[in-house]
Amino acid sequence: MVQSYKQNPTLEDNYDTIIIGSGMGSLTCGAILAKESQKVLILEQHYTAGGFTHVFKRKGYEWDVGIHYIGEVGRPKSAVKKLFDYITNSELKWADMGEVYDRIIIGDTSYDFVKGTANFKEKLISYFPKEANAINEYIKLVFKANKASKTFFMEKAIPSWMSKLFGTFMRKPYLKYANKTTYDVLSSLTSNQELIKVLSGQYGDYGLPPKQSSFVMHASVVKHYLSGGNFPIGGSSRIVETVDPIIESSGGTILVKAEVDEIVIKKNTATGVKMTDGKIINAKNIISGTGIVTTYNKLLPMHVVAKHNLKSQLQKVSPSVAHICLYIGLNGTPEELNLAKTNLWIYPDDGDHDFCVERYLKNSDAPFPLVYISFPAAKDPDWNNRYPGKSTIDVLTLMPYELVEQWKDSKWMKRGDEYDAFKEKLSQRLLNILYKHEPQLVGKVDHYELSTPLTTKHFVNYEKGEIYGLDHTPKRYNQRFLQPRTPIKNFYLTGQDIVTAGVAAALFSGVLTTSAMTGKNLMKKILAKK
Repeated sequence: MVQSYKQNPTLEDNYDTIIIGSGMGSLTCGAILAKESQKVLILEQHYTAGGFTHVFKRKGYEWDVGIHYIGEVGRPKSAVKKLFDYITNSELKWADMGEVYDRIIIGDTSYDFVKGTANFKEKLISYFPKEANAINEYIKLVFKANKASKTFFMEKAIPSWMSKLFGTFMRKPYLKYANKTTYDVLSSLTSNQELIKVLSGQYGDYGLPPKQSSFVMHASVVKHYLSGGNFPIGGSSRIVETVDPIIESSGGTILVKAEVDEIVIKKNTATGVKMTDGKIINAKNIISGTGIVTTYNKLLPMHVVAKHNLKSQLQKVSPSVAHICLYIGLNGTPEELNLAKTNLWIYPDDGDHDFCVERYLKNSDAPFPLVYISFPAAKDPDWNNRYPGKSTIDVLTLMPYELVEQWKDSKWMKRGDEYDAFKEKLSQRLLNILYKHEPQLVGKVDHYELSTPLTTKHFVNYEKGEIYGLDHTPKRYNQRFLQPRTPIKNFYLTGQDIVTAGVAAALFSGVLTTSAMTGKNLMKKILAKK
C-alpha cells in the first residue's frame, strides 16, 4: 500500500494523531506532538515528503521547489529560529545570504534590499533622498502591523469560550491593517510611484500585486527579511531529514506513496482515515495539512460537508496565484559561473505592478509582470560537496491556471507535443531574461525543464496549482473559519491557509494547531527553551 520515508516501516492500526500531507505545517505538528509523547503518522500521497520543502533530482542535479530563502533564522533569539531548532533538535543549519538578499530591478534600474533595519532604510533613502519621511514612516507601520499579528493569531488557538469573551479585542488591532491594501498604505505615505513599486518589489513572495494584497501580508514578508535571507545548508530536503528522527523517537512514522481516500467521521467525531486501498487506520486526532479547499472537496465525507455547510466557507475565499518555474542545471561551480546569492526581482518599467499583471492576464505574450531568479547552488555552502562542477538556477513567474487547464486530464510527463511546445516557448522567454541579466551564462546551460500549474497540482494537490494556498486579500483575514478547529470533533487544520503564505507562516501554523489540540500554550514553552 505505502512506502516509508525510511525503509520498512512498521505500520500500526492505531495512532495518537494522523496528519494528512507532509508540508511545513504538518511536519511542525508532527515534531511538536512527538515531543508531547504522541505517536504520530504523517501520510504523504507522493513519492517524496516535504510539500513545498521537498527537492527533486534529475540529470545529476537537485532543485529545491519551494524554499528560496528564509528570514529571521540568522537571529538566535527569533521565534522562527527557536521553532526550527525545537522541531529539529537544532540539527538544521542555515547559511547567511550576505548583505544584499533581494535586488529589485525595474527596467534598467536596480535597487538593493540590504539586511538590518537601519541599513535597509539608509539604502532606500539613498535612492529616494526626498522620501526619507515616507520611508521611516513605512518601516514603523511594518513593525506595528507585525506586532498586532501576535494576538490575532493567538486567538485562533485559544479555547472557544475565551475567544467569545476576548476574540474581538484580540483581532481588532491587526484587522485595522489587514483591511487596507498594500497600495492604500503606501500611497498614503508617498505619491512617488517608483518608490511604491520598489517597496512592493517582493510581492511575488505572496503572489498579489499592491492594489489587491492585504497590507499585513506585505508587512509580514518585509519584516521577515529585514534581518537578511538564509538558506538551509545541505538543501531544503534537510528539513524533513531533521524532523523525521523526532517523529520516529516517539514511535511515529512519515509514509510516502500513502494516499488518503477519506477521513472517517463517526457521530461528528474524526476517528481515522481510509486509504485508497480500503485500509482504515485509527487515531484519536486527525489533522489535515492539505489546504482547506482540498480538505473540504476531497477528504471529508460529502454528508459531513453538507451538514456543516462547509462549501459556503469556500465561496468566501479564492485560490492564490499559480506559477511556472524554469529549473536550470549548468556546467561549472557557482564560483566559476560568478553566481551571486542575491535574489533578482525583475519588473517591466512601464506601469505599476497591478497594471503589468492585468496586461499579462489579458495577453500571455505581453511582458511578464515579474520574473524572480534564485541561485540555490550559490546559497548552499554544502553544494559543491554534493554536486562538484555543477550549479542550479530557478527562474519563476506568474501563470494563470487557465492557460494550462486544457491539459488537466493528461498524465504528468506525458501531456503531449502541444503542451511540450507551449512549455518550450515559455522556457526560451525565461532563458532570454536570465541571459540579459547574467550574460556570462550563455552556453553554460546543460539542462532545463519547466514546471507549470499542472505540475504543482500533481505534486501538492492544490486544485488550480496555486502556490500560496488562499489569496491574501483584505477579505481573507476576516474569515473566522480559517483556524485550526473545525466543527468536527478531533479534526483540525494546519498549514498556510490558517495563517499566511510562506514556510515560516506554515511553521507557526503547526504551533497553533497543536496548541488548539492539546490545550497547551506550546509557543510559550518553545520560546522559553534555552
